[in-house]
Amino acid sequence: MVEQTGRPVDIMLADSNPLVLSAMSEIFERDPRFSLVATSATAEGFLGTVMRVPVQVGVVDWNLPALGGAKLIEVLRDQANAPRLVVYGEDSGEIPRLAMQAGAAGFAARSGEVEGLLETCAEVAAGRMVFPFIDVRKMQQDPIHSLSRKERAMLEALAQGMSNRELAKELGISTNTVKFHLSNVYEKLAVKNRTQAIAYYYSSQFSGGPR
Repeated sequence: MVEQTGRPVDIMLADSNPLVLSAMSEIFERDPRFSLVATSATAEGFLGTVMRVPVQVGVVDWNLPALGGAKLIEVLRDQANAPRLVVYGEDSGEIPRLAMQAGAAGFAARSGEVEGLLETCAEVAAGRMVFPFIDVRKMQQDPIHSLSRKERAMLEALAQGMSNRELAKELGISTNTVKFHLSNVYEKLAVKNRTQAIAYYYSSQFSGGPR
């Protein structure tokens, strides 16, 4: 269950299909958990808006013109105060995995129930990763066993949302040392960034992996 804070989640929607965009807008406007801030039919429109008016969660079409979902996610990934992104796309093929690798926080299938999209956005707003169609551990033989005790502790702290500065304070080491250890963690897990490392951690937990 997602805890309700009482304040609705600011959300923006972007989809190239005007009918889908209209339907999604209605759905989110009816749900008191969300406050719909804006919509866009293009990646550039979405990017321009969220850079001026920060929102907590963005729902984006994977095939959003003209940048495309993957590039949009990558551009926003390095921006301060960027929204956590949910890809709304086809659950066939590689899209869920590619969305996760690009840095999205969640994936919801167009073929699924509307409630599924709402719940995915609520979970993502609460800081969770939601990729129901991916067993991340199948992307590679589970390397979590190769992490040192300190590296595993850092991975768990990452999953709790701690920043590099907070990690340094918690572990009594410098931020440069934190970056060094995180670099090793990413390499061992074969991931590119913090978001993917957290997704890997949660997948391992939910799949009955090492705790």
